[in-house]
Amino acid sequence: MENVVNFIRHAKDLEVYKNAYGVSLEIHKTSLLFPKLEQYALADQIRRSSKSICANLAEGFAKQSHSKPEFARFISMALGSCSETQTWITYAFDLGYITNAQMTDWLSKYSSIFAMLVKFREKL
Repeated sequence: MENVVNFIRHAKDLEVYKNAYGVSLEIHKTSLLFPKLEQYALADQIRRSSKSICANLAEGFAKQSHSKPEFARFISMALGSCSETQTWITYAFDLGYITNAQMTDWLSKYSSIFAMLVKFREKL
């Protein structure tokens, strides 16, 4: 019997990337409904930080063949963006822009993403 190993060739194939991408789409769509005065403030910040997780994973993944420490640095930046996004989610709830259910769901997803990123960085 032949062993078949599936190599991940793109960051978008990583489970943590898929999870982060999915919730960032939810946040993007919802933040478009924030009040107009927030579109260049809170809404922009939450969109940017949520997307930054995926962007850092993609950039670091592309550089990993040259430097594992560099990839670990990008994962650390993704961790920072994850924490930042959790902060903006809490602000959005406290300002009445999202429901308690949305906040709870998103914070739970980002806690899971954070844990996945920590484990991923430790494996490098």
